[in-house]
Amino acid sequence: MKRLIMCEGPNELKVMNILLENDALIFTEDDLLGLTAYHARQIKSSTQVRTALNLYPGNDVLVMRVGDKQTDKLTIPADYKEKITGIEKYCTMPELEMLLIISEGLVREYEKVKSGTDPKDFAKANIVYNRKRYDNSTQFFEDYYGGDCEKLIAAIREYKRIKGSHKKDELYLADLLK
Repeated sequence: MKRLIMCEGPNELKVMNILLENDALIFTEDDLLGLTAYHARQIKSSTQVRTALNLYPGNDVLVMRVGDKQTDKLTIPADYKEKITGIEKYCTMPELEMLLIISEGLVREYEKVKSGTDPKDFAKANIVYNRKRYDNSTQFFEDYYGGDCEKLIAAIREYKRIKGSHKKDELYLADLLK
């Protein structure tokens, strides 16, 4: 079986790559279609994903979607229906910035204002790393977690602990950790 990781945005892709590079997941890059994760929401709109599916000779691809918005249905083009054996959703709802808020120990402060402030805006206003304010950039996630994967792993596990539950068909990133 090959895994096709499709990340909603570039920050989700960065987090997945940090975890892959640090051998923190229950699978390795060798298990991935094309040996990589992709920034893609739909198969039909991603040339890279379609190319990887076309090159892979097997019919045992598990699609793993990573993102906070899991409402859009994944459309499997007819050409790939036999190749894809399943779809799993890994939800980072409300937003990936919750990992930064957890890592900074700011969950209580965020809880006080969450009805009027989303995690992204809270992070922009309250998180500074190496004298740089959070700016929703992939580089910030790389700088913050790239050299300290254990901090990322701890935040992912804590997120699952405090989040409660997602919809029944949605999993957590923590479910992918070793």
